[in-house]
Amino acid sequence: MANGVQQERKRRVTLQIGWLGWTLLTLVLLAGVGALALRHALQTNGAAVLDGTDRLLRGGDGSIRLAASAQFGPDPHQRLDMFVPADAKGPMPVVVFIHGGSWASGRPDDYRFIARALAPHGYAVVLPGYRLYPQVRYPAMLEDAAAALRWVADHAAAHGGDPSRVVVMGHSAGAYNAIMLALDRRWLAHQRLSADALCGAVGLSGPYDFYPWDDQASIDAFGKAPDPEDTQPIAHARADAPPLLLVHGTADTRVKPRNSVALARAMTHDGAPTQAVLLKDVSHEGLIMMFARPFSSDTRALDVVLPFLAKVTAPSPAVQSPPR
Repeated sequence: MANGVQQERKRRVTLQIGWLGWTLLTLVLLAGVGALALRHALQTNGAAVLDGTDRLLRGGDGSIRLAASAQFGPDPHQRLDMFVPADAKGPMPVVVFIHGGSWASGRPDDYRFIARALAPHGYAVVLPGYRLYPQVRYPAMLEDAAAALRWVADHAAAHGGDPSRVVVMGHSAGAYNAIMLALDRRWLAHQRLSADALCGAVGLSGPYDFYPWDDQASIDAFGKAPDPEDTQPIAHARADAPPLLLVHGTADTRVKPRNSVALARAMTHDGAPTQAVLLKDVSHEGLIMMFARPFSSDTRALDVVLPFLAKVTAPSPAVQSPPR
């Protein structure tokens, strides 16, 4: 009788272990399928899926607050949202993030994950849109980005931002826009902004030296420019430009990392020491994905961006009266 009870117990334990093993295997497989499905969705729906996944995994937008939503021009694309930390106190530096999309697609609404990543570190984050091809071509994207900076200069203070500490940042086509605003003085001048209006600029996976144009997106956006070489950020390298942070993935086949390397070399040659930060085995899309969950566990991008932002937006020491 006792032997029969022991055998039955062993049988049940064996079954439980078996079911546990199958359950764990099923969860692993589902996780794998989920990861594959997520990557497929990112390839087809891009930033919108990335933003939705990030919001879900962070448990919502509890860490940020929408401080302002405004038009900075008459076109529907000329609008922006400004986010601040949920517990915002006092004027804080402003990061203006410009989205990518080959100058032909993209919406600022899909990049709230940038605000969730940066605002909790003490930054107001502005997400502007801009007119896109085929509605417009170069230089409309730069005119719109400069107009967004004009809005920041005029209105950010009313919503918790410090207009004297502004950094412009972008990914891919947005990185082109951001770096051009920092290097080519005319776009800020068109908005009656000082060349010193920016504390710095961050370019992620940006095209800075891509003429002659070798893809349809560049031909579409820039093909009718009267002076093609003048459209290139590298042509505007200058010693007195705001500090630049150029980040690129070594596995980027969409915008080759040589763009960041060439611009950094040109800036250094002209008297503004600049380094291209190359992240090993990171792709074009992979770099922007590192700002959103679940991919932000790879902290290499934030590990270079956050120290740069802190350095260039540090408040100036108070001016002390000379001793009497």
